[in-house]
Amino acid sequence: MVEFDPTRLHGSLRAPVLGSLSFLNEVMGRFPEAISFAPGAPHPETLPGPDLQRYTDRYLAHLREQGTSAERARRTLYEYGPSRGLINDVVSEALWRDHRIGCAPEELVITVGAQEAMLLVLRALFASADDLLAVANPCFVGITGAARLLDIDVVPVDETAQGIDLDRLARECRAARRQGRAIRALYVAPDFSNPGGARMSLDCRRRLLDLAEQEDFQVLEDNAYGFTAGAGTELPPLKALDTRCRVIHIGTFAKVAFPGARVGYVVADQRVRSEGGGTRPLAAELAALKTMVTVNTSPLAQAVIAGMLLEHGGSLVELSRRKAVLYQRNLTALTEALDHELGGDAAPPGIRWNRPEGGFFVRVHLPVRADTRLLEVSAAKYGVLWTPMDQFYLDGAGDTQMRLSCSYLDRGQIEEGVRRLAAFLTKEIRG
Repeated sequence: MVEFDPTRLHGSLRAPVLGSLSFLNEVMGRFPEAISFAPGAPHPETLPGPDLQRYTDRYLAHLREQGTSAERARRTLYEYGPSRGLINDVVSEALWRDHRIGCAPEELVITVGAQEAMLLVLRALFASADDLLAVANPCFVGITGAARLLDIDVVPVDETAQGIDLDRLARECRAARRQGRAIRALYVAPDFSNPGGARMSLDCRRRLLDLAEQEDFQVLEDNAYGFTAGAGTELPPLKALDTRCRVIHIGTFAKVAFPGARVGYVVADQRVRSEGGGTRPLAAELAALKTMVTVNTSPLAQAVIAGMLLEHGGSLVELSRRKAVLYQRNLTALTEALDHELGGDAAPPGIRWNRPEGGFFVRVHLPVRADTRLLEVSAAKYGVLWTPMDQFYLDGAGDTQMRLSCSYLDRGQIEEGVRRLAAFLTKEIRG
């Protein structure tokens, strides 16, 4: 039998976040009756019904309307497809219709979820060990995990109430230059980030793009939660404001359609010089990398997603409208329950929470460490689960915070879960 010394395997396998996630999954398995504020998954009510065939039929009709023969259209569902994707035209039109993001189909790559898009973009951009990735702090573990897989050094930059701390980011750019290095890109989710819940103001968005031009870095925009903004409160994505090709826009259909499809996309309209003197979009380079990773995104899954879009007038907004209302309702229920159960004088001192305007997550600050030991007590004695926040920070912060997700629960479960959480905090927490 072969035994590997773990020190001879890649260091990402020993990343603390993997242990934290494994423990959380294990606790959820041991306490299946507990109300869980841990998963950031879409609500079961938003999942499509069993008849997915109608969506593929709708996409096949779209191909025929464009002049593809019925036989050729049918075969596209069962053969290997182009690495850049099959449904680029549908997604491109939806991005323009709903967000005024202008991109040609060849400037898009349809990926296996947003996670593959992040991996491809990092692999393409980071050619030197001197290149640094800046990330909002706290940060989605998918991007920091991808950076760890690729041995990319990461620089955390705190979020403020208005978004990324631009003064701190500028200082980090200057500090990197003094060390002979460079901030190559910044990852940010400007709308209701996971896990922080922050939303970048319009002024901050514009100033960030100015700073990216001044300091010569790319902005990796993750737009997973923008659709949850309340009606009339929408802000333009960074890519819609980008006149200098500084933004690489990453999206996913996991929340607006359903996660099981595993379909995402990346808009990369930056130009890459060719040997012959011309240029091609960065998306072409990402597609080339994709051939060595997943070859192509499932044509069947792409057809289902395109059919869902087409059935809703080719609009991401219309596709997600009912879901956005549900998530807004759940978020309101969560913050109101926290106010009711923990907002009075009887609550332990030092407990506070943020009030995001959208997204799936609320952060609760405690006067003690919110670690796995405390989570075990919460699950075993009080039947309520949450996510420790320390795994989302890169600088040792966040160890006294918990993340509550409202997306997967019904209102009654949210209210009962917060009652259990309040009993847990009142009896177990001492400031």
